[in-house]
Amino acid sequence: MCPPTHFAVSYAINAWMDPAVPVDRRRALDQWERLRDVYTGLGHRVSLLDPRPGLPDMVFAANGAVVVGGTAYAARFRNPERTGEEAAHLDWLRANGIPATPSTAVHEGEGDFAVTADLILAGTGFRTEQAAHMEAQELFGVPVVGLRLVDPRFYHLDTALTVLDDGRVSGRPDIAYLPEAFSPAAQRVLAVLFPDAIRVAEADALVFGLNAVSDAYNVVLPAQATGFAALLAERGYRPVGVDTTEFARSGGGPKCCTQEIRPA
Repeated sequence: MCPPTHFAVSYAINAWMDPAVPVDRRRALDQWERLRDVYTGLGHRVSLLDPRPGLPDMVFAANGAVVVGGTAYAARFRNPERTGEEAAHLDWLRANGIPATPSTAVHEGEGDFAVTADLILAGTGFRTEQAAHMEAQELFGVPVVGLRLVDPRFYHLDTALTVLDDGRVSGRPDIAYLPEAFSPAAQRVLAVLFPDAIRVAEADALVFGLNAVSDAYNVVLPAQATGFAALLAERGYRPVGVDTTEFARSGGGPKCCTQEIRPA
């Protein structure tokens, strides 16, 4: 995670951002600290990436890389406002002993890559290029399934889909997603791969309910996504609601603030 020391909405690169609406940085910090405390309270270890001035979106740590099997595929951001984040992530990964391969194609880390035990789901349409899907497949040696996003409100895969159980323990991956955020072909692919997936209502997706983090039991998600929380409880998960409304002003939620380091 990266503290929101410099968090602001000073430009607009997605449908949610409005520089005319000021950010309450104190409130953002309180919400971020609460999210971090939720993770540590659930028994997870949180490492910190130092924020850098002039990079207001660094708080969205998920976008800097995707790490699978102790190896990182480092991001190459589409928008010039965020390219300064690339070096910060590379420096942190390498300083922590994680081999990191820079991308030659545009991709935005876990914003557009969702990892299961057997395959990686990869978004495209607004940010990540399809060429990055092939690079990731070559790097990690697991199938990468491309999914086209079609609604600019759901510009990253992690706003429209979340992995609830990656299947490493259970042997059966489980996901939740908003069908209408995807092209008809992508919807058919998801229906074949995950016939029992939770289909989430648009109302819950619009409060970033799918921008969630799961450890296969506890699912940390925005508290406003009450319908999705009820579906999770019915399936045997434990929904843990948090307030990340200040980050929603910039198009983010709990997952955007969280990069998962998957060990070898």
